[in-house]
Amino acid sequence: MRKGRSHDLGKMNLPQLWKAYLTYPTILLYFSIIIASAAATFWFWTSFWAAFLPMVAVILVFPVVWYVIHRWIMHGRWFYRNPLTAKMWKRIHWDHHQDPHKLEVLFGSPLHTVPTASSIALPLGYLMGGWSGAFSALGTAVSMACIYEFFHCLQHLNYKPKWDWVVYIVQLHILHHFHDEDGNFGITNYLLDRMLGTFYRTAKDRPRSKFVFNLGYNMEEAQRYPWVMRHTGAPPRHRPDPARVPHTPQFRNPQSRKAAKLGVG
Repeated sequence: MRKGRSHDLGKMNLPQLWKAYLTYPTILLYFSIIIASAAATFWFWTSFWAAFLPMVAVILVFPVVWYVIHRWIMHGRWFYRNPLTAKMWKRIHWDHHQDPHKLEVLFGSPLHTVPTASSIALPLGYLMGGWSGAFSALGTAVSMACIYEFFHCLQHLNYKPKWDWVVYIVQLHILHHFHDEDGNFGITNYLLDRMLGTFYRTAKDRPRSKFVFNLGYNMEEAQRYPWVMRHTGAPPRHRPDPARVPHTPQFRNPQSRKAAKLGVG
């Protein structure tokens, strides 16, 4: 992994994704947490409702949590302006926008995702159903993270979706990565984008952002706040590798064709 790209979603098909996804260390860790959480739920079992209601609460609350994190933390510029948080900000999202098809930086680091999910799910579940509810909530939160990450992979995959809903969320996510990063923060759920004014359907709905690939961390910012650039070992890029830009002939996969139809680039 340290020697270069090992999983390039832009060159992978669906069977290859399944193989990579089901054997990826982060996902295997999530699976182990889900199994352990299920076991703990039954170990502390008191009633059906004590386990079930926290699951419903997590399903309702976590889309809000993910939206807040994506919009105000992952895209929050003040994180790269602080040497204590610059490395975290680089890993959790900047690397992904610099290279959207690299699987290793698409998945969130468990060092960030597991504590975040636990700090919200465990107290919420405990308040509703004791320890049984706490662990059922945690298992639900991590299960949702697995689903979220799989569809996020699909949105960058060399694959033409068959379901209209998947086509829809792929198109919206392409716009987020290749047209204007300040919108379409949802991955599978865009309700909050619609409610809070960050939703847009086509490239014609708003002008193209000059920060879509660097999230505002350009050379000018890197000179003032050098910590992300130091961790990267290279200057920030204002566009992906030329061979992978959606409107160039070299970038040939179903995602690029959809991007062209949307007017992205």
